[in-house]
Amino acid sequence: MATDIMALGRAVKRVQWRHHRGLDRRLAALGTTITQWDALRAISEVPGASAHDLAQRTFMSDQAFGTLANRLGAQDLIARVPGVGRRIEHRLTPAGEGLLADASVIARQFVTVQFADLSESERETLLALLLRLV
Repeated sequence: MATDIMALGRAVKRVQWRHHRGLDRRLAALGTTITQWDALRAISEVPGASAHDLAQRTFMSDQAFGTLANRLGAQDLIARVPGVGRRIEHRLTPAGEGLLADASVIARQFVTVQFADLSESERETLLALLLRLV
């Protein structure tokens, strides 16, 4: 019997949607969202990165990331500083580092619960399969 490829695609999307909504609800307690947390995470991983680089790391368009960066800057969570040429570099502020740390605890707890029904071996297999697709 052949796998229903469309059902597989929908199942992946449903897991992603459930993950996104659930984490967003939990992060709301800190006054942030999964999108903001992901941007802070990306900036933390590559301090000084350009908006374009960060947009790619967070699966956003350049314009969408620029809008988000403006909001994060207005909240004093990131600093945007001139780089070489017209490049604008991004760094976390102390407030951004604090929010990232607090949000990351919530995210780790949430993801741990989400994958609790899978054994360690199943989680490793799932990760390997998903990475093979990307």
